Order: sequence, then structure tokens, then C-alpha cells
Amino acid sequence: MTSTDLSAPAARVPRQISFIIGNEACERFSFYGMRNILTQYLVSSVLLSTLAVADREGAAKEIFHVFVMGVYFFPLLGGWLSDRYLGKYRTIFWLSLVYCAGNAALALFVDSRLGFYAGLVLISLGSGGIKPCVSAFVGEQFDQTNKHRAKTVFDAFYWIINFGSFFASLLIPLALEKYGPRVAFGIPGVLMLVATLVFWLGRGRYVVEPPRPADPHSFARVCRSALTASKPGAARPGLWLFWLGVVLATLAVASIVLVEAISAVAGLCLALVIFLGFAGLGTATQLDRARGRHPDADVDGVRAVLRLLIIFALVTPFFSLFDQKASTWVLQGRSMTLPGYSWFKSASQMQALNPALVMVLIPFNTAVLFPLLGRLGLKVTALRKMTLGIALAGVSWVIVAQLQRQLDAGASVPIAWQVLPYTVLTLGEVLVSATGLEFAYSQAPLKLKGVLMSFWSLSVTVGSLWVLLANASVKSEAATRLITARTGLSVTAFQMYFFALFAFAAAAAFGAYALKYVVVDNYRRA
Repeated sequence: MTSTDLSAPAARVPRQISFIIGNEACERFSFYGMRNILTQYLVSSVLLSTLAVADREGAAKEIFHVFVMGVYFFPLLGGWLSDRYLGKYRTIFWLSLVYCAGNAALALFVDSRLGFYAGLVLISLGSGGIKPCVSAFVGEQFDQTNKHRAKTVFDAFYWIINFGSFFASLLIPLALEKYGPRVAFGIPGVLMLVATLVFWLGRGRYVVEPPRPADPHSFARVCRSALTASKPGAARPGLWLFWLGVVLATLAVASIVLVEAISAVAGLCLALVIFLGFAGLGTATQLDRARGRHPDADVDGVRAVLRLLIIFALVTPFFSLFDQKASTWVLQGRSMTLPGYSWFKSASQMQALNPALVMVLIPFNTAVLFPLLGRLGLKVTALRKMTLGIALAGVSWVIVAQLQRQLDAGASVPIAWQVLPYTVLTLGEVLVSATGLEFAYSQAPLKLKGVLMSFWSLSVTVGSLWVLLANASVKSEAATRLITARTGLSVTAFQMYFFALFAFAAAAAFGAYALKYVVVDNYRRA
């Protein structure tokens, strides 16, 4: 923290924030509307009609998670374009038009595999590309005089995301059932067009940081100097780690071609994760060798980013659990007993419970729970919230696994039982996602905020990567027989318990690392 607090208690939230919030509400309705019906639509669509009925659910789940990986991979591109060439405003505006084109393709080509998948790619590019820019653009509207309002706005920002998601999750599955896929995918397209218009109307009112020219002391150049610099009488272990990462990443790509062990997207993502992991570790090993070639502030900035990337890596198991509520949990819901309400027609509608709970939990936590804990002497920090949130995700999957065991035994299970795991998972989401968004921005060095927010989004891509790898590991008949014989569980129930343990291990590791992490304040000066 800075030694002097320049915040003015009476400082107002910047007026231009309303345009960004309005844009986000419409865009999130659009995104979650199409996303939450994607698995349901694919299972019964002509796009998968060539597959056996028993294989369609697995294929739909894989397509869904590949799409999610794309959405959260393209923030790397968006952050780079924003920081180097276009700035945040122009990046958001132009990629929003790409986003609109993708929605149009989904509505027009519901029976064409090429056209529909092209639409998913365009939405991945548009939605993913603007993702790091929008959240960073919100933070850009604040300075030291009103930074204390930023947390409230980030909470409101996350609340409005779920406001749009709630109505989309409730209504778009109904539109799919009643009017068919063209209308169901067309409505989100219209909302995305409105979102773009609302954002454009705020032009001229925003605080806009211009793109930065090529920086001789950029993150990549500092890393390169650290890896290549020699030190008299010392080896270069960091450089060896870097090249080991290159070799292992190459083998991951080769696995796609040689043994077809995993899908192309998963293989490329795995290669990227391996490369980033070893390159980061190698850089950290000998980062001080960059001093003298680069200013100390830039070297320290790289160190701050590397420390944050460890936090991001430990959050990835949470996202592997969280995003499966739109795939694994929906597929489970299709086997459960639906209520007799005329407005409840699909298991996909259970996803509306998640944003509804978020809209309740965020203000409850902020106004009631956290102040109460503070009065009881319990210090509620961002990292402690996130540790608990990851653990709660594991608890929710233990509950879902128990429900799956009842279904596997032939019992009739009402879908209302899914309310319990949705509630626990949503509490975990509020503690991880809403907290992590503002925390990542506050910790990022000023000139690296856009790219670092991209890495936060990349953690969601890696979460879906774990899902694809877990699914690939149990596809063979030998693996299925082994699981059934050793555990007495179905493959689905076994995987549910596996993901729960995955989250518990991640929470323990995250909590241990959080004890050593030193929080800093990197909001811009007034």
C-alpha cells in the first residue's frame, strides 16, 4: 500500500462508467444466452447427426469447452492490440463488430457445420478480444482520488454481468424450445448490436490511455535479457528451463499429429501452458541479471507479473469446475425429473440460478457478511476470499457426484436438488471471480495491465483444458472398465469426485502461496 492515501471520500464514480456498464449488461445477455443453450442445441442438432446417439453428449461437451477455450484465449490478442496499436476504446469497438458478425452466422447457419462453427470462431475472437480491454477500461476511468470507488464499481460490474446472464439463462432456452434455433441464436445477436451502440454513444467522455509505442523495456524484452545474460563463473539454469519448455511444448503439439491423443485446440493450449510455465520459471530463476540493461522499475514489474501468474495458475482448477455447470451439469439435468411448471422446459434453465444468486450474494457479502466478520476480528482479504471460493467449488462437486450416484442407481431425482450445488458453487464464484478481477487489476504494473488481464482470462482457457484432458483420459474402454472395477462408480461420477479433489488440492496450494504474497497498490496517479 502507498504511504499516503490520496483518496477523497466524497469523490464520485465517473459518469462515463454508465455507458460501459450498459454495454456489459447487453453483451453478457448476448454471450450467456447463446453459450447456455449451446450444449443443449448441439446434442440434438443435425451438426452431430452423423454420430451415434451415445456419443453425442461427449462430442457436444467437447465442442462447448473448445469454444470456451477460444473465448478465453483470444484476450491475449485483444490485450496486445490494445496496448500496442489501437488502445482499449478502439479495440473494444472494432472487435464488437466482429462479435456481431459471429452472432449473425449462428442464426443464419444453424444447419451448416461450416457456417455455425465459423460463427463460434468469430464470437470467440470478438468476445475474447474485448474481455481484457473492458475490465481494464473500467479501471482506467479511476485515479488515486477516487480509487476507493473502484471496488464498488467492479462489484457492480460483476453484478450487471449476472443480471444479463440471469435473463438470458431463463429466456433463451425457452426461445429455443418454442421458436427454434434461428430465433434463439438471433436474439443474442440483436443484444450484441445494442451493446455496441451503447458503448459507441459514450465516445468522447471516456478517459482513454493511448497505445504505447514499442518499449525497449517491455515485459518480453526484460525476460529475454534475463534468460540470455551471462554471469561470470555461473551457469544459465533459467535458459535451460526455457529450452526444456520449448521441447516439451513441441512434444505436446506432436501428440496431436502422431497419436491423436487430444484435440488440436487442446494440444495447442497445452503446448502454450507448458511453454509459459517453463519460460516463466526460467526467467524468475535469473531475473536479476536483467538489471543494468533495464531500469529496476521494469525488472520489478516483471517480477510482479510472474508472482501474479502463479496465483492465476492456481485459480485454473476452479474454472475447470465452474464452466462445467454449462456442460456436465446440464447433461446431468437432462437425466433428472423436471418440475411441472409451464415456463420450465429445459435443464439449461437451471443455469439462471447462478446469476440470480450472484445478484443477491454480492450486495449481501459487501453490506452484511464481510463487515460482520471484520467486527468479529476476522480480516477478510482478497486472497483469503479466493482460497475459500476454490474450496467451495470442490464441495459443490461432491454434492453433484452424490446426485449422480443416485441417477446411476436408477433413482428418479428431481432437478430441484441441483439448487444445492449451484448455491455452493455460486458462493465460490463470488469469492473467486468478482474478487480476482479487481485484485488482478490493482496488482498489475501500469503499462502491463492490459496484457495481465489477458492472462487472467487465459486461466479460464486452462480450466477448460483440464476438462478436455480429463475426458480424453477416460475415453478408452480399458479406462472405463478399470474405473468401474476399482471404484464401483460410473465414469461420470468418478470424474465428478476427481474434480472435487482437484479443487481441494488447488485451494490448499493457493492458501499456502497467499501467505507469502505481498499485496501492492498499482492504481494510476491522479
